[in-house]
Amino acid sequence: MRVMACDYGSKTIGIAVSDPFGWTAQGIEIIRRKEEKDLTSSFERIKELIAEYAVEKVVVGLPKNMNNTEGERVEKTLEFVEKLKQVTSLPIITWDERLSTAGAERVLLEADLSRAKRKKVIDKMAAAYFLQGYLDAGAK
Repeated sequence: MRVMACDYGSKTIGIAVSDPFGWTAQGIEIIRRKEEKDLTSSFERIKELIAEYAVEKVVVGLPKNMNNTEGERVEKTLEFVEKLKQVTSLPIITWDERLSTAGAERVLLEADLSRAKRKKVIDKMAAAYFLQGYLDAGAK
């Protein structure tokens, strides 16, 4: 079963998908938008990717604070989840994404990517990072 991860941010949505067996996660795309509230084209692209990869479930990263509290970004992410539920009939769950960007950054640093190259891929790598955590937890 393929699972898609969405790392929702104010200007981008990092997208990752699992392999067909649900063992590994790969970052595939960063959806960029000019306005945080304008999600129409973002949802269209997400639906295209769901169809292209035959996705059966969507995991959205929940950006909790380090002390496990929920701030403004969590509220905006939950609004995104509710809107996403209106455009797809797939199960959508949230997953703690704390430290996913830091973990992805560390992997990219170890790969010796320049700052400019890291900036271009960090969002999809963060999505892949927390999706891999979700898959490794056996939460299919």
